[in-house]
Amino acid sequence: MKFEIYGEEMIDKEVRQSGGSGRIYLPPDWVNRHVKIIRID
Repeated sequence: MKFEIYGEEMIDKEVRQSGGSGRIYLPPDWVNRHVKIIRID
């Protein structure tokens, strides 16, 4: 599948275990911003 996305900034992170789900920490200036998450593997 191929996605084409236009945006302002990109961060490459690994999802970590957090209780019964996963978690990604993002910069505090991203709070209240619209983001899209794409699983690549």
